[in-house]
Parts: sequence; C-alpha cells; structure tokens
Amino acid sequence: MISDAPPPYAALVFDCDSTLSAIEGIDELALGHKREIAALTDRAMRGELALEEVYEKRLALVQPSRRDVEEVGALYVRRALPHAKELVAAARSLSKRVCIVSGGLLPAVHVLSRALGFAPGDVFAVGVQFDADGRYSGFDHTSPLARTGGKIQVVGAIARAVNGPLCLVGDGATDLEAAGEAARFVAFGGVVRRENVFARSRITCETADLAALAPLVFSRDELELLRTKPEHAALLRAARISD
Repeated sequence: MISDAPPPYAALVFDCDSTLSAIEGIDELALGHKREIAALTDRAMRGELALEEVYEKRLALVQPSRRDVEEVGALYVRRALPHAKELVAAARSLSKRVCIVSGGLLPAVHVLSRALGFAPGDVFAVGVQFDADGRYSGFDHTSPLARTGGKIQVVGAIARAVNGPLCLVGDGATDLEAAGEAARFVAFGGVVRRENVFARSRITCETADLAALAPLVFSRDELELLRTKPEHAALLRAARISD
C-alpha cells in the first residue's frame, strides 16, 4: 500500500484519458483496429504489458492524421467530466500549479487543456509528427511518457519544481507507478475502475464528477477560502460542501 499525506498541496497533477475526460484517445483513433487497440490499452493500464510494448504498435496500426488527432482533441472536450474546469480554476485560484501528465498525443491533450484552463507550460504528453499533407509520420520516441516509468520522471520533476507536496490523480498503472513521487495519490475510477490500481491505493474516487475530488485535494482551510468566492459556488455545491 502506498503512503498518503493529507492536503494542502503545492501542485495537483491529473492524468487525461479516463480521468479528466471520459475517453481513451487512442481507442477513438482506432477505426478498424478498435478492438485490438482497446485490448492493448487496457492491458497496459492494468499493468500486464509495459507501455513501450504497446505504444509504437498502436500508433503504427492507427496511423492517425493531423485531422484525426484534432478531432480527438475536440472529443476530449465534449466528454470532459463534469466540474473539471471548475476544479482547475479553484486550484489555480489557490496559487497551486495544476498539470496534466499523459501518455496521450500532445496536440489532442492541448485542446482539452485550453478548454479546462490549464497553463500552456503545465501540459506534458507525447509529441506526434505529420508530413506536409497532414499524414502521420511518427511520434517523439524520446518522450518519457511513451515508456514505462516515464510518469515517475515527469511527476518527480514537477514535485521538485514546486518544492512542496504534490497530489496525483489518475486511473491507470502508469499513474500508480508514479505515486511514490506524490504526497497523495487518488485512484480515480469514475470512468473505469481498474482493480489493480484500487487495490494498492489508500485514497480512491469512483464518482464520475470531478467535484468529488475537492475534499480530497483541498484542505479545510482552502475549502473555507473557496467558500468566500462566489465563482467557486457551483463546484462546492456539487461536492456537497457548500454549507
């Protein structure tokens, strides 16, 4: 069982797929390979396969065009979980650094990050390349987020940069392996509950509304401060901590 320390935190870090948004981006790109891609994704997120075993294989099968990736970004936004934007706004109003760390494709994740109010420099995902006609030509093989252990490296760097405790929220095995870099890891099952992740996590959330994370990622004093600001009323009401 991983260790846990209560809030406050200097930074909040979120996974993207099946956490901030209710889709797995690579599955949406799969087209005729959807069943095979979904099975590979699920096995990787349950920790049965190393991420690097499946990452290049999935993209080679899918060959996503620039337009395909842009469409997934738009779908990320349409399927964003309730109160994701409000939770990010609340955290940033408390002067926390709020980041996305994802093995998803950077152009698509950036679309979601802009819609939810993340700062541009706080989004970490895997770069992808296209030719002059917008056809897939490869991905950033140097990205740590395309291999097992990569989230440990990225989340650890964020923790050192903020020089304070960090909370990590995610659903998969790659999130769990980075939990040691966080003061608190929240296993998120509001979209998909992964039993291997929940079994090793002290703090869990199965509500498909990110308002439910508020009492897990903010301290009592922080919640009291948010209560004084009308712009956060909807988040607190949804979290049932407005009274």
